[in-house]
Amino acid sequence: MNESVELRKIESEYVKIAIKSIVRLLIFLALIFLAAGRIDYWQGWVFSGIVLTYAAIAIVLFSDMPDLAKERDKPGPGMKGWDKVFWAFYRFLSLAIFVIAALDAGRFGWTKPLPVFVYVIAYLIYISSTIIVVWSMRVNKFFSSVVRIQTDRGQIVIDSGPYALVRHPGYVAGILIFISSPLLLGSVIGLIPGSLCAIALIIRTYLEDKTLQNELPSYLEYVEKVKYRLIPGIW
Repeated sequence: MNESVELRKIESEYVKIAIKSIVRLLIFLALIFLAAGRIDYWQGWVFSGIVLTYAAIAIVLFSDMPDLAKERDKPGPGMKGWDKVFWAFYRFLSLAIFVIAALDAGRFGWTKPLPVFVYVIAYLIYISSTIIVVWSMRVNKFFSSVVRIQTDRGQIVIDSGPYALVRHPGYVAGILIFISSPLLLGSVIGLIPGSLCAIALIIRTYLEDKTLQNELPSYLEYVEKVKYRLIPGIW
């Protein structure tokens, strides 16, 4: 009986997190259209469709991993001080990508319309990136939204799936998403904050990797096995 009650509690918490995530996403998408200043912003509608589809798939795929959802929604204790500084800037900078892109392509037309092939390439990159994120999260139940050593969750080194290729596949996906997103929305100017976000993630990759090397048991052995952080054969 207690197990049944606990299971219902876990399921209820997951539903609440899922609803909260969808509400946040809808507000985010509404902000894009508000910045664009018009409802017939087709790039915004296509982007919204892709993002909402991904969100729905993710909610179903991770329904059996409620602990991961909880960790990503409200991480446990031990967030690194430098990561708090990172998030203070990162939230605004990442949002700026989409606001600036929508202001450009939707409202002011600061840059020329992009050719169709650019949209095609950008969507291929974006969709591939979301697949990498999903793959990484399915393999790594410790895929937190902050940098911390999860002793409360018994964190161990993950070396399978995409982690057998590079040590931080989630950051690979994030960098590609930030570069492709402004193009999806029809903006070249949006690449400025997008590139800054990509650089910020590269710096965070380095800092997180050093943290794991110093504090997570067996991570140094993993570093010897998988030598590259982001790009096989390069770095």
